[in-house]
Amino acid sequence: MLNLREMDKMTTFAVRYYIMGKHWIYWLMTAAVGILLAACASIGSPEGGPRDYTPPQVVKTSPAPGALNFKGNKVEITFDEIVNLKDQQKKVIISPAPRTMPLIRTVGKKVTVEFRDPLEENTTYVIDFSNAIEDNNESNQLDGYTFAFSTGDQIDTLAVSGIVLRANDLEPMQHVIVGLHSNLDDTAFTNLPLERVSRTNDRGKFTLRNLKPGSYHVFALNDVDGDYRMARTEDIAFLDEIVVPTTSEYTSQDTVFTYDRRVDTVMTATHTLYLPNDLLLCMFNEGYRSHYVKQTNRPADNKLYMLFGAPNDSLPQLEVLRPAEHERDWYRVERTVDNDSLFYWITDSAMIKTDTIIVAMTYLRTDTADQLQQVTDTIRFGYRKPNSQIKEEEKKAKEKADRAKRLAELLEKQEKAVAQGKELDEGQLEEIKELQRVDPDETPKLKMDLAKSGTIDIGDSIIVKFDAPIASIDPGGIHFEVKRDTLWVPYPGAVPQLRPIDDCNPMRYWLPIAMQPDSTYRLSIDSAAVTSVYGLHNDPLSKELKIRGLEEYANVYFKVNVKNGAFVELLGSGEKVMRTVTVKNGAFEIMNVPAGTYYLRLTIDSNGNGVWDTGNYKNHLQPEEVYYYPKKLKLRRNWDLDESWNIYETALDLQKPEDIRRNKPEQAKNKVEKKQDKKQEDEEEEDEFSTGIGDAYTGNKYNDAKRNRNNRLQR
Repeated sequence: MLNLREMDKMTTFAVRYYIMGKHWIYWLMTAAVGILLAACASIGSPEGGPRDYTPPQVVKTSPAPGALNFKGNKVEITFDEIVNLKDQQKKVIISPAPRTMPLIRTVGKKVTVEFRDPLEENTTYVIDFSNAIEDNNESNQLDGYTFAFSTGDQIDTLAVSGIVLRANDLEPMQHVIVGLHSNLDDTAFTNLPLERVSRTNDRGKFTLRNLKPGSYHVFALNDVDGDYRMARTEDIAFLDEIVVPTTSEYTSQDTVFTYDRRVDTVMTATHTLYLPNDLLLCMFNEGYRSHYVKQTNRPADNKLYMLFGAPNDSLPQLEVLRPAEHERDWYRVERTVDNDSLFYWITDSAMIKTDTIIVAMTYLRTDTADQLQQVTDTIRFGYRKPNSQIKEEEKKAKEKADRAKRLAELLEKQEKAVAQGKELDEGQLEEIKELQRVDPDETPKLKMDLAKSGTIDIGDSIIVKFDAPIASIDPGGIHFEVKRDTLWVPYPGAVPQLRPIDDCNPMRYWLPIAMQPDSTYRLSIDSAAVTSVYGLHNDPLSKELKIRGLEEYANVYFKVNVKNGAFVELLGSGEKVMRTVTVKNGAFEIMNVPAGTYYLRLTIDSNGNGVWDTGNYKNHLQPEEVYYYPKKLKLRRNWDLDESWNIYETALDLQKPEDIRRNKPEQAKNKVEKKQDKKQEDEEEEDEFSTGIGDAYTGNKYNDAKRNRNNRLQR
């Protein structure tokens, strides 16, 4: 048993631990409260939940969609969240087009369209917002939203759809106008505004909604002047055939399954198909340009420049009025192929020194009736040296005078020294030699160089560029050698003369000589072998040219379902044309192509001139057809590519490879990919050209309509 002292010790011990325990609990509770308070007091962004991917939804409209006998002048559309209008000037379109653009604005969750002109009676109006409406927070776009109402007791319900592509490169034409005329006269497109209009989306696709039954001509228009009718300078497209909107009914079935995957219910639904839904419009520009003198100036004392508003078949006729005394053959002309940009290099030294040259120029000009008339204008070409050039010439003249003065002083000193039987020191003698030496910068030279040197490709030409027109070339001053081991030996056979490349540029010459692969050559031009029209001579030139070996290249062989009458372009980055070949007997080949990535474009050359030709509305002429090989060509060294190409196999709007497509669909702001069950799912956009029942837009405009019509008859 415990005595009283021991019990007292134990009691004291217990009391101490009890008190210490209370202190620990107190401190623990204090710390916990402090942590909570700190957490509450910290500044941070509250979590807003998952990202919103849903575009704004319409909750109320005034009037109701499809309303009849509308008498007001304002349309109000209310959404479930705050909305904005993006690029409304470019995207929103109202049909039929009012004379005065309505006032379109957003306030909070509401979009209002207020008409400023009285509405036409018994007319169906369509407001096409395209994808201009987006929510305020996430910029989710409400794509393809339209609102229709009627001022009469019925509303039109037919529709046609299709796509607009640029004819020469198959780019989707974004946000251009597509419209139609029930007036089937050819002049309606040029004289009357389009009756019903819509805009293409960012993929070039369009739908013309709420149409009346009837027959129509369909057009596309890049309406620069905003009058909804064709101008000759605007991009246009037209269909040759008359379009008659129709509808077709088809059924679809959906199956409902039980939890154990047994068929519960089969639901059948009837749908309306609006036809035609595969219209293809190829947009082009007629290239019309009015003939007139756009610009004239004298960029240098020895050059006259003329720029015309349109190509010319021939050069203008020039008669020099001032100076009265001048050489008969007073110029060399440098021009573009179509004669719309001309440089006249003056070769008469008296004319070069004349401050003002006056010329009577006879040329063709477009009159007010859009006809070409021959006219004669008097043009004054004045020239005044730039201040910088004057200062530079004054500086050089002063330096030259100072050199001459110093040389005269030293020569006088030398003469006195000789008279006294003395000599100047070595420094002064060296200075005399330096001052007597001709400064090469003071001796004008004809500048020249090779367009390409160093390592060049098989088939490249040797092109020599000069900085002034050439008067003569001494054939004996041109030397061409080939490297054998380490020695340079003369080229076997006679070296041909340098020849002008064409009659457009008098300053570019080429050497017509055959060079072998995997060889090294050297072109040498002696000093003063070339003389310009200004009497200047060249400095000596020596350049080496190494031709790549055959193993550096790839060869391309293609069979194509076009027999003849077409050409193919090999395209590099930016669609730069690298090579052009002709299709012969359903095939083409492109030899010795450097390794790299390329693309192919085929043009049906209807007139056989070797270039793509635009269309003409007045003459009912469509632009020449263009097709792209849908895959990029990755060519490797010492490799042959042998392929077949059916130009109709891939839909026309899908042919052009994505890497070189410029008009790409708009990307939604802050785009984030959704994930479900840890698996990425891509949501495909519904294609207006696919009905799910057999119709398809393949790009073969000759067979699509026939096949789709047969599909509809078989349902």
